Amino acid sequence: MTEHSRIGDIAREAGVSVDTIRHYERKGVLGDVARDGSGYRRYDPDTLRRVAIVRRALSIGFTLDELARFFKQRASGSPPCRSVRALAEKKLTEIDERMAALASVRTSLARTIEAWDSKLDGTPPGGFARLFEELL
Repeated sequence: MTEHSRIGDIAREAGVSVDTIRHYERKGVLGDVARDGSGYRRYDPDTLRRVAIVRRALSIGFTLDELARFFKQRASGSPPCRSVRALAEKKLTEIDERMAALASVRTSLARTIEAWDSKLDGTPPGGFARLFEELL
């Protein structure tokens, strides 16, 4: 990558679309982007690293708005590290809660299927087993 790359170069090297880069820019996760005399965006070498950070952060549950807020805080000279860590812990707790809720739903569905299988075993072919009524 050259000293200041065009958007297509950044997108290609990061493995994302040009639209994704533009979206990241609009959301504020890439910071200010310089433009050359022709009006083309020119990205500094750190942009590729920032895109990789954003992609990884998104994959573990952070949102673009959260990242933009943290990057803005960092750019103003105030370290967001403790806030980032606290938010990550909150997200982990939420995931654990969702997983527990899903496990409960899974158990309930497995029991329902068992009950329905028994009901179907006693239902003549082509007959109504009234499975949904078993939900009451």
